[in-house]
Amino acid sequence: MQPYHKLLDRIFTTLEEFDCGFTFPLVASIAEKHQDYVTYLKSYPYEIAIHGYKHVRYQHLTPKQVEQELQFATQTFQKYKIPYKGFRAPYNNYSEETRQLLDKYDFLWDIGIGYQPPYQGTFQFFNYQYENGKKSNYTCVPLNKLSDDLMIDSYNFSAKQIAKALTNQLLKAKKENGVVMFDLHPIRIGRREYISGLQLFLEQAHKEEAWLPSVTEAVEYWRKHKNWKHDAPVCCLLTGDIDNFTFWDYLRRF
Repeated sequence: MQPYHKLLDRIFTTLEEFDCGFTFPLVASIAEKHQDYVTYLKSYPYEIAIHGYKHVRYQHLTPKQVEQELQFATQTFQKYKIPYKGFRAPYNNYSEETRQLLDKYDFLWDIGIGYQPPYQGTFQFFNYQYENGKKSNYTCVPLNKLSDDLMIDSYNFSAKQIAKALTNQLLKAKKENGVVMFDLHPIRIGRREYISGLQLFLEQAHKEEAWLPSVTEAVEYWRKHKNWKHDAPVCCLLTGDIDNFTFWDYLRRF
Protein backbone atom coordinates (compact mmCIF):
# COMPACT_ATOMS: atom_id res chain seq x y z
CA MET A 1 0.00 0.00 0.00
CA GLN A 2 1.50 3.35 -1.05
CA PRO A 3 1.71 6.04 1.69
CA TYR A 4 -1.63 7.80 1.82
CA HIS A 5 -0.19 11.30 1.79
CA LYS A 6 1.52 10.46 -1.52
CA LEU A 7 -1.81 9.32 -2.99
CA LEU A 8 -3.46 12.55 -1.88
CA ASP A 9 -0.56 14.68 -3.10
CA ARG A 10 -0.93 13.29 -6.63
CA ILE A 11 -4.68 13.93 -6.60
CA PHE A 12 -4.31 17.47 -5.22
CA THR A 13 -1.66 18.34 -7.81
CA THR A 14 -3.95 17.14 -10.60
CA LEU A 15 -7.00 18.97 -9.24
CA GLU A 16 -5.05 22.20 -8.85
CA GLU A 17 -3.88 21.98 -12.45
CA PHE A 18 -7.48 21.96 -13.66
CA ASP A 19 -8.99 24.16 -10.92
CA CYS A 20 -11.77 21.73 -10.04
CA GLY A 21 -13.50 20.56 -6.88
CA PHE A 22 -13.49 17.21 -5.15
CA THR A 23 -15.53 15.76 -2.29
CA PHE A 24 -14.07 13.21 0.14
CA PRO A 25 -16.62 11.16 2.13
CA LEU A 26 -14.64 10.24 5.26
CA VAL A 27 -15.36 7.54 7.87
CA ALA A 28 -15.61 9.37 11.21
CA SER A 29 -13.85 6.73 13.33
CA ILE A 30 -10.90 6.85 10.92
CA ALA A 31 -10.82 10.64 11.18
CA GLU A 32 -10.81 10.24 14.96
CA LYS A 33 -7.73 7.99 14.83
CA HIS A 34 -5.79 10.06 12.30
CA GLN A 35 -6.09 13.74 13.14
CA ASP A 36 -2.85 14.45 11.25
CA TYR A 37 -4.48 13.37 8.01
CA VAL A 38 -7.64 15.32 8.80
CA THR A 39 -5.59 18.46 9.37
CA TYR A 40 -3.83 17.82 6.07
CA LEU A 41 -7.14 17.37 4.22
CA LYS A 42 -8.59 20.52 5.77
CA SER A 43 -5.58 22.53 4.61
CA TYR A 44 -6.78 22.13 1.01
CA PRO A 45 -9.96 23.70 -0.46
CA TYR A 46 -11.74 20.39 -0.97
CA GLU A 47 -14.94 19.20 0.63
CA ILE A 48 -15.23 16.52 3.31
CA ALA A 49 -18.46 14.59 3.84
CA ILE A 50 -19.62 11.97 6.32
CA HIS A 51 -19.15 8.33 5.31
CA GLY A 52 -20.60 6.84 8.48
CA TYR A 53 -18.95 6.34 11.86
CA LYS A 54 -17.67 2.86 11.05
CA HIS A 55 -17.50 1.21 7.63
CA VAL A 56 -20.42 -1.19 8.15
CA ARG A 57 -23.49 -2.23 6.16
CA TYR A 58 -26.55 -0.49 7.57
CA GLN A 59 -28.97 -3.13 6.33
CA HIS A 60 -27.42 -5.50 8.88
CA LEU A 61 -28.08 -3.12 11.78
CA THR A 62 -31.18 -2.41 13.84
CA PRO A 63 -32.82 1.02 13.41
CA LYS A 64 -31.39 2.04 16.80
CA GLN A 65 -27.87 1.02 15.74
CA VAL A 66 -28.20 2.94 12.47
CA GLU A 67 -29.13 6.09 14.36
CA GLN A 68 -26.19 5.59 16.71
CA GLU A 69 -23.89 5.41 13.67
CA LEU A 70 -25.26 8.71 12.36
CA GLN A 71 -25.17 10.31 15.79
CA PHE A 72 -21.58 9.24 16.52
CA ALA A 73 -20.45 10.34 13.04
CA THR A 74 -21.96 13.83 13.24
CA GLN A 75 -20.72 14.32 16.81
CA THR A 76 -17.20 13.29 15.79
CA PHE A 77 -17.15 15.74 12.87
CA GLN A 78 -18.43 18.49 15.14
CA LYS A 79 -15.89 17.66 17.86
CA TYR A 80 -12.98 17.97 15.44
CA LYS A 81 -14.48 20.96 13.63
CA ILE A 82 -14.81 19.22 10.28
CA PRO A 83 -17.49 21.06 8.26
CA TYR A 84 -19.99 18.79 6.51
CA LYS A 85 -23.14 19.10 4.45
CA GLY A 86 -23.54 15.66 2.96
CA PHE A 87 -23.46 11.93 3.39
CA ARG A 88 -22.66 8.67 1.65
CA ALA A 89 -23.33 5.37 3.41
CA PRO A 90 -20.56 2.78 3.56
CA TYR A 91 -20.85 0.36 0.64
CA ASN A 92 -23.70 2.59 -0.66
CA ASN A 93 -25.82 0.40 1.61
CA TYR A 94 -29.05 1.95 2.94
CA SER A 95 -32.01 0.89 5.04
CA GLU A 96 -35.27 2.84 4.96
CA GLU A 97 -34.38 4.14 8.44
CA THR A 98 -31.08 5.48 7.12
CA ARG A 99 -32.84 7.48 4.43
CA GLN A 100 -35.24 8.98 6.97
CA LEU A 101 -32.43 9.82 9.41
CA LEU A 102 -30.69 11.93 6.77
CA ASP A 103 -33.62 14.35 7.05
CA LYS A 104 -33.63 14.14 10.84
CA TYR A 105 -29.93 15.07 10.96
CA ASP A 106 -30.47 17.85 8.43
CA PHE A 107 -28.11 16.76 5.66
CA LEU A 108 -28.18 18.88 2.52
CA TRP A 109 -27.42 16.02 0.16
CA ASP A 110 -26.79 12.30 -0.20
CA ILE A 111 -24.51 10.70 -2.79
CA GLY A 112 -25.08 6.98 -2.23
CA ILE A 113 -28.82 6.40 -2.61
CA GLY A 114 -28.36 7.24 -6.29
CA TYR A 115 -26.24 4.10 -6.75
CA GLN A 116 -29.38 1.97 -6.56
CA PRO A 117 -30.70 0.48 -9.85
CA PRO A 118 -33.70 2.85 -10.24
CA TYR A 119 -31.33 5.83 -10.40
CA GLN A 120 -28.23 4.47 -12.12
CA GLY A 121 -27.94 5.72 -15.66
CA THR A 122 -29.88 8.91 -14.89
CA PHE A 123 -28.22 12.32 -14.96
CA GLN A 124 -30.44 14.56 -12.82
CA PHE A 125 -30.68 15.45 -9.13
CA PHE A 126 -33.70 13.98 -7.34
CA ASN A 127 -35.37 13.81 -3.94
CA TYR A 128 -35.87 10.39 -2.40
CA GLN A 129 -39.51 9.33 -2.09
CA TYR A 130 -40.28 7.56 1.18
CA GLU A 131 -42.64 4.62 1.47
CA ASN A 132 -45.36 6.98 2.72
CA GLY A 133 -45.07 9.07 -0.46
CA LYS A 134 -43.31 12.03 1.15
CA LYS A 135 -40.10 13.28 -0.49
CA SER A 136 -36.82 13.99 1.25
CA ASN A 137 -35.65 17.51 2.01
CA TYR A 138 -32.12 16.52 1.04
CA THR A 139 -31.03 16.29 -2.58
CA CYS A 140 -29.80 12.99 -4.01
CA VAL A 141 -27.18 12.71 -6.74
CA PRO A 142 -27.14 9.70 -9.11
CA LEU A 143 -23.87 7.80 -8.66
CA ASN A 144 -22.38 6.41 -11.86
CA LYS A 145 -21.60 2.69 -11.82
CA LEU A 146 -18.06 3.32 -13.14
CA SER A 147 -16.23 3.58 -9.82
CA ASP A 148 -12.49 3.08 -9.83
CA ASP A 149 -12.78 -0.21 -7.97
CA LEU A 150 -15.00 -1.58 -10.76
CA MET A 151 -12.71 -0.30 -13.51
CA ILE A 152 -9.43 -1.30 -11.86
CA ASP A 153 -10.24 -4.36 -9.73
CA SER A 154 -12.88 -5.94 -11.97
CA TYR A 155 -12.17 -4.69 -15.50
CA ASN A 156 -8.39 -4.25 -15.13
CA PHE A 157 -8.52 -0.95 -17.03
CA SER A 158 -5.38 1.02 -17.82
CA ALA A 159 -5.22 4.75 -17.05
CA LYS A 160 -6.15 5.57 -20.66
CA GLN A 161 -9.12 3.20 -20.55
CA ILE A 162 -10.30 4.80 -17.30
CA ALA A 163 -10.18 8.26 -18.89
CA LYS A 164 -12.07 7.06 -21.96
CA ALA A 165 -14.79 5.32 -19.91
CA LEU A 166 -15.34 8.39 -17.70
CA THR A 167 -15.43 10.67 -20.72
CA ASN A 168 -18.12 8.53 -22.38
CA GLN A 169 -20.33 8.92 -19.29
CA LEU A 170 -19.68 12.66 -19.21
CA LEU A 171 -20.81 12.95 -22.82
CA LYS A 172 -24.03 11.07 -22.04
CA ALA A 173 -24.78 13.51 -19.21
CA LYS A 174 -23.97 16.46 -21.47
CA LYS A 175 -26.69 15.41 -23.92
CA GLU A 176 -29.21 15.97 -21.09
CA ASN A 177 -27.54 19.10 -19.67
CA GLY A 178 -27.28 16.89 -16.60
CA VAL A 179 -24.93 15.87 -13.83
CA VAL A 180 -22.59 12.89 -13.61
CA MET A 181 -20.82 11.79 -10.43
CA PHE A 182 -17.97 9.32 -10.00
CA ASP A 183 -16.56 7.60 -6.92
CA LEU A 184 -12.76 7.58 -7.36
CA HIS A 185 -11.14 6.30 -4.19
CA PRO A 186 -7.77 7.95 -3.43
CA ILE A 187 -6.34 4.55 -2.55
CA ARG A 188 -6.67 3.56 -6.22
CA ILE A 189 -6.89 6.62 -8.45
CA GLY A 190 -4.03 8.26 -6.53
CA ARG A 191 -1.59 5.52 -7.43
CA ARG A 192 1.25 6.35 -9.84
CA GLU A 193 -0.08 3.99 -12.51
CA TYR A 194 -3.62 5.48 -12.51
CA ILE A 195 -3.34 9.19 -11.70
CA SER A 196 -2.78 9.98 -15.38
CA GLY A 197 -6.25 8.56 -16.02
CA LEU A 198 -7.73 11.32 -13.87
CA GLN A 199 -5.57 13.89 -15.60
CA LEU A 200 -6.57 12.75 -19.10
CA PHE A 201 -10.24 12.76 -18.10
CA LEU A 202 -10.05 16.29 -16.70
CA GLU A 203 -8.45 17.46 -19.94
CA GLN A 204 -11.47 16.10 -21.83
CA ALA A 205 -13.91 17.52 -19.28
CA HIS A 206 -12.47 20.99 -19.81
CA LYS A 207 -12.73 20.60 -23.58
CA GLU A 208 -16.42 19.79 -23.09
CA GLU A 209 -16.78 22.94 -20.91
CA ALA A 210 -17.93 20.89 -17.91
CA TRP A 211 -18.39 22.54 -14.53
CA LEU A 212 -16.45 20.61 -11.84
CA PRO A 213 -17.45 21.93 -8.39
CA SER A 214 -17.80 20.27 -4.98
CA VAL A 215 -21.07 18.47 -4.35
CA THR A 216 -22.29 21.21 -1.99
CA GLU A 217 -21.54 23.97 -4.48
CA ALA A 218 -23.39 22.11 -7.22
CA VAL A 219 -26.45 21.33 -5.08
CA GLU A 220 -26.74 24.83 -3.64
CA TYR A 221 -26.34 26.45 -7.05
CA TRP A 222 -28.86 24.09 -8.68
CA ARG A 223 -31.44 24.65 -5.94
CA LYS A 224 -31.22 28.39 -6.46
CA HIS A 225 -30.83 28.65 -10.25
CA LYS A 226 -31.97 25.31 -11.76
CA ASN A 227 -28.99 25.37 -14.08
CA TRP A 228 -25.21 25.07 -13.90
CA LYS A 229 -22.76 27.84 -13.13
CA HIS A 230 -21.39 29.73 -16.15
CA ASP A 231 -24.23 28.10 -18.14
CA ALA A 232 -22.09 24.99 -18.37
CA PRO A 233 -23.59 22.24 -20.54
CA VAL A 234 -22.84 19.56 -17.93
CA CYS A 235 -21.86 19.25 -14.26
CA CYS A 236 -19.27 16.67 -13.21
CA LEU A 237 -18.82 15.75 -9.56
CA LEU A 238 -15.67 13.96 -8.44
CA THR A 239 -15.84 12.13 -5.12
CA GLY A 240 -13.55 9.66 -3.40
CA ASP A 241 -14.36 7.69 -0.26
CA ILE A 242 -11.74 7.47 2.51
CA ASP A 243 -12.40 4.50 4.77
CA ASN A 244 -8.79 3.77 5.75
CA PHE A 245 -5.47 5.59 5.91
CA THR A 246 -3.34 2.54 6.74
CA PHE A 247 -3.40 -1.19 6.13
CA TRP A 248 -4.29 -1.70 9.81
CA ASP A 249 -7.36 0.52 9.39
CA TYR A 250 -8.50 -1.81 6.63
CA LEU A 251 -7.95 -4.93 8.74
CA ARG A 252 -10.01 -3.47 11.61
CA ARG A 253 -13.13 -3.79 9.45
CA PHE A 254 -12.98 -7.54 9.90
